[in-house]
Parts: sequence; C-alpha cells; structure tokens
Amino acid sequence: MDTYYEYGTAAERWDRAQLFFEAKEYLTAARILAGLVAEVPEQVAPRLLLARTYYHSARLGKAEAELRTVLERDPVEAYARLMLGRTLERQGRRAEAATQLRMAAALAGEFPAEQAPTEQAEES
Repeated sequence: MDTYYEYGTAAERWDRAQLFFEAKEYLTAARILAGLVAEVPEQVAPRLLLARTYYHSARLGKAEAELRTVLERDPVEAYARLMLGRTLERQGRRAEAATQLRMAAALAGEFPAEQAPTEQAEES
C-alpha cells in the first residue's frame, strides 16, 4: 500500500528520506529509498543511504547487498568499503571485514605506521 511518503518528485522523496533517516525512522526511510534506487539505480547516494538505513535497522544482509552493488559500480568508493567492513563485523565475519576495512583505509590515504609511504621510500 502506497503512502504519501512515496509521492512527489525524486528530489522531494530524496529530501523526505533524509529527514526520516535523521529522525531515526529507518524503516520509513528505507521504503522511500528503495523506490528511488529502483528508479535511478546508477546513482550512488540513494543506494548508500539505503544501505545505512538497513545497517541501522539491523537488516545486515540487505545492507551488505546494497554496499556490494555500490562497489561493483564504483570499486574505489571508500565510504562503501568502510560500511561494508562494519556490516561484516556486525555479522561476525571478521576476516572479510578486516579486508574491507584495510581497503577503505588505503583509499582514504590512511596507512599503518610501519607501512606509511614516506617510510617505505626512505627504506629503498
């Protein structure tokens, strides 16, 4: 059953979904965002926010699926890698999570102290 939440332009629904997310009304935000993602599957922002709503409402399998779709389209999306790592951690999949978290850190330019680029260059 449709509610008034799903009506309006894509921009109006995006704004509404963000308001529901900020109000921690994750199920309502997810319902709006799922429609937007179906409408514009190539856009990353609605899919990332949808993944975040799933994460915060403990629908971790759905969050993981959305994040993997984002990463298929944009493998260097650091925030999606970070979110995927955290989602995998919450599922108890620590080894998979560690890989994603390391990649997210590298994409963000964060390196462990023993492997920092300046120190590697000095050793060469």
